[in-house]
Amino acid sequence: MEASPAVDWSAIDTVLLDMDGTLLDLRFDNWFWQEVIPGRYAAAHGLSLEETQRRLTPKFQDVQGTLQWYCIDYWTEQLQLDIAAIKRETLAEVEFLPGALQFLRRLEQSGKRRVLVTNAHPAVFHLKDQRVALSQYFDVFHSSHAFKWPKEHAAFWPLLEREEGFTPQRTLFVDDSLKVLAAAREFGIGWLRAVRRPDSGRPPQATGDFVAIDGVVELF
Repeated sequence: MEASPAVDWSAIDTVLLDMDGTLLDLRFDNWFWQEVIPGRYAAAHGLSLEETQRRLTPKFQDVQGTLQWYCIDYWTEQLQLDIAAIKRETLAEVEFLPGALQFLRRLEQSGKRRVLVTNAHPAVFHLKDQRVALSQYFDVFHSSHAFKWPKEHAAFWPLLEREEGFTPQRTLFVDDSLKVLAAAREFGIGWLRAVRRPDSGRPPQATGDFVAIDGVVELF
């Protein structure tokens, strides 16, 4: 693991930030998809949790890394559960990662263009925004659903560049997904940071050869 050298803010014009696992605690999403949804599915279909896991695991594996993986409309249809409604019921569990709000307030004073870039479905973003008022800290929000490709796909990045007009070499991008960071690096994003603690309830994750931070608060 590479040490985390200081960011040279004078060399950065645009800051691209992921949402879940970078600013918001991934503990919510892991709990929601690994416990809440299997429980609701089991109850709806009269199944044991063991049988539910046997049915759901291949469904999740088949679309991992695609836009469908992140699409609540897709999962509502596949699971015959109102995913958006269940998220609304559980919104009280959505929280910032430690130090993330402090970082966003500092970034607000930096004069940099602040862009939220997430694979989350727009409806999920708006639900979470109701809970934590995330949008007030950004100039613009982009969901990969608008570009028809997830962030881990090479096709996403030139589309985002065309929309935003940023200079890749003068852009900082922070994410917790190594596949997403690899796609950003291949595209030419100049400054990359990998979040080592996306879920506050789990041990740190390996970040390969990416410069790692425990949380975004370390960037200032």
